Amino acid sequence: MTIVIHHNPDCGTSRNVLAMIEASGETPVVINYLDTGWTRPQLLALFAAAGLTPRTALRITNSPAEALGLLDPAVNDEALLAAMLDHPVLVNRPIVCSPKGVRLCRPSEAVLELLDRLPPGPETKDDCTQPTDVK
Repeated sequence: MTIVIHHNPDCGTSRNVLAMIEASGETPVVINYLDTGWTRPQLLALFAAAGLTPRTALRITNSPAEALGLLDPAVNDEALLAAMLDHPVLVNRPIVCSPKGVRLCRPSEAVLELLDRLPPGPETKDDCTQPTDVK
């Protein structure tokens, strides 16, 4: 099974998801989208497959969304998409693609639905939360 993770190594949730994928025995293709950026067709395809819109995929915290005026509901999807292409950090992460589907994996446990094998538990999250049993 091939799994692709659009990953930000500075994000705890993204690191958690990557660790869960690897713990399940998979070796994912890791795309550091902050380095590679996005293309318009790529974002449109990912959003369509994951059931997202540019608005629902917009990262609000720890991003320039507010400073760029993108939180105004009058800003349309085309403007959001253009901003995401200019500022890749505006796309919420991680987005994971697998033969089972495409998802924005927030919270990190959302990735479990995309895996053939579950990682052994208990799983400890990178954000210092208490261990949880992964079932």
